[in-house]
Amino acid sequence: VQLVESGGGLVQAGGSLRLSCAASGSIFSINAMAWYRQALGKQRELVAAITSGGGTDYLDSVKGRFTISRDNAKNTVYLQMNSLKPEDTAVYYCNAHEWDGRQYWGQGTQVTVCS
Repeated sequence: VQLVESGGGLVQAGGSLRLSCAASGSIFSINAMAWYRQALGKQRELVAAITSGGGTDYLDSVKGRFTISRDNAKNTVYLQMNSLKPEDTAVYYCNAHEWDGRQYWGQGTQVTVCS
């Protein structure tokens, strides 16, 4: 499985960005996909996840502001981020989780929110 992210950038606080993650390869084996982020000097954390059945889960601090979705026809997962805050600044990584437990990561995309 290969994952390619896009959509990061610089935005002012209160603004919006949409991240995309295009999957290719053995995508039939993917159970869930997720977005993680890692801020400078901090551990990587789970931001949002979506299962093959459409179930979603979010980090408490992004609930109501971020929305994860998937387009199965395009093998793409999105993260719509609204009302961005400076504390959302991080490198965002796409993650794919297979049924057998294997995981794959994208290269990461930088999101910077300035106040």
